[in-house]
Amino acid sequence: MDGSLDLSYQKWRLRAGYKLRDHAETGVGIAAALDPVGRAKSERVNADLSLSGLELGQDWDLSLTASYLHFTQQFPEPLRLFPPGAFGGSFPEGVFGAPNTWEQQWRFSAVSAYTGFKDHNLRFGVGHDDLDLYRTQEIKNFTLNGDGLPVPLLSGPQAQEFPVDQSFLTPHRRAISYVYAQDEWRVARDWTFTGGLRHDRYSDFGGTNNPRAALVWDASLDWTAKLLYGRAFRAPAFAELYSINNPVVRGNPDLKPETISTWEAAFAWQARPDTDVNLSLFRYRMKDIIRISDKAWSNTGAQHGHGFELESIWRASRTVRLQGHYAWQRSIDETRDQDAGFAPRHHVFGRVDWSVTGGLLLGAQVNLVADRKRAAGDTRPDVPDYTTVDLSLRTNSGRRGWEFAGGIRNLFDADAREPAPATPSISIPNDLPLARRSFYLQAIYRL
Repeated sequence: MDGSLDLSYQKWRLRAGYKLRDHAETGVGIAAALDPVGRAKSERVNADLSLSGLELGQDWDLSLTASYLHFTQQFPEPLRLFPPGAFGGSFPEGVFGAPNTWEQQWRFSAVSAYTGFKDHNLRFGVGHDDLDLYRTQEIKNFTLNGDGLPVPLLSGPQAQEFPVDQSFLTPHRRAISYVYAQDEWRVARDWTFTGGLRHDRYSDFGGTNNPRAALVWDASLDWTAKLLYGRAFRAPAFAELYSINNPVVRGNPDLKPETISTWEAAFAWQARPDTDVNLSLFRYRMKDIIRISDKAWSNTGAQHGHGFELESIWRASRTVRLQGHYAWQRSIDETRDQDAGFAPRHHVFGRVDWSVTGGLLLGAQVNLVADRKRAAGDTRPDVPDYTTVDLSLRTNSGRRGWEFAGGIRNLFDADAREPAPATPSISIPNDLPLARRSFYLQAIYRL
């Protein structure tokens, strides 16, 4: 169930929403063991109120936003982490657990823009977030021994609720304050430079500074070049920091945020009125990557990579449009000086859309994913390449009335798989299978 409300009046805007997901299943399973019985339920209530375009004076404006989110995740039917007979028959009915959480978030921000300087557009922002995981609850039929392995409860095989300090995660609260500034400077007639800096301060691991810069050259009416730099971070999640009594993976309160620095050069060329060509070259480096090591989250090593993507769009006629791209990348795990794995070195995509007489839209696309290596330390054979072909047919009713669509995905029933990690706690030997040949139908009515 998904409902939303969006109201606006002059400079005010109120948005609110409610989302319920019930009877959700767990796919490959929380501990990489198929779970036919566990069911998840989540509820999300959100609202935000904004006031924009306030005039502080000549060339100054201000926008304010306040938002609220309440999120719960529960497991009415406890998850089966491991199947019946697991751990030498110690669990005849399997290992069960229900890690329930309740969280609320308040966020406040203010953004101001100043255009009083010639050829400059200044932008400033401040904000504060209050993230409160205020309640946790765990229901399970096991405890952990000294080696971190599940053992049955002395009270019997039935799952029971544990005290908070003995559960998978205790309540935690995080406060975040941030400030940033940015200047968009028109250096010359055809040159624009944008530079910015943001500082974030987290109550649980400290502060971080992240700059960004962009230089844009409008070389001609049909040619644009960009040089971009940015640094970003990902803060450790509560579960990565504070998870305890967990047979799958433990938390690490000493985690630092993982960071990435990226350089990119991009070129956009309108070769002809009906043809666009885009080229992007990039280089990046990640540090303090958050991964599972010895059944616990940790900052493990660094990774760097580079690559490019070439894209072209050709409007062959009023009724035919062709699009395609080719991407190549190479990423290296610096700890072992080997391919970082998972991402394909080659990716080819092509699509054609044809507007047939009578308002029918026919589409076809091909997707080739090739040359994927395993992560360092994974001795399994490389992930097989795959090619999928999709077809679609859609009616076009305009702005009102009925519209119908249908199609075939993976027309030739390719055995396409995405790589799965191989760690002591999570291992899916034959990777993650994508959908085989499938058909879909859709009907839309516009008032």
